[in-house]
Amino acid sequence: MMVIKNIFNTRTAKIKKEIFEELLTTKSFTVERIISQGHSSAKEFWYDQDTNEFVLILQGSAKLRFENGKILNMKKGDYILIPAHVKHRVDWTDPKIKTYWLTIHH
Repeated sequence: MMVIKNIFNTRTAKIKKEIFEELLTTKSFTVERIISQGHSSAKEFWYDQDTNEFVLILQGSAKLRFENGKILNMKKGDYILIPAHVKHRVDWTDPKIKTYWLTIHH
């Protein structure tokens, strides 16, 4: 059965724990929604993924840090392709509003 959902729906005004939700998964890719509000990666943690990752900020803002020292300030509408095994982390997300991410791992 087909059901309409909304990418911006959440159950609470303020989220305490970051939300990760797989929206679509196939053998070759995964589409994921992430909702952050003042969240960041754990100290000394780096994502080191086996797949390429397309990252799009639908709402809000975030700072991504890469192992080479580069920092990207991302805002609504910004997107990036992070190649597999490029180590990165989330340094900051807006604490005042929810940041909605759409990621595609391929």
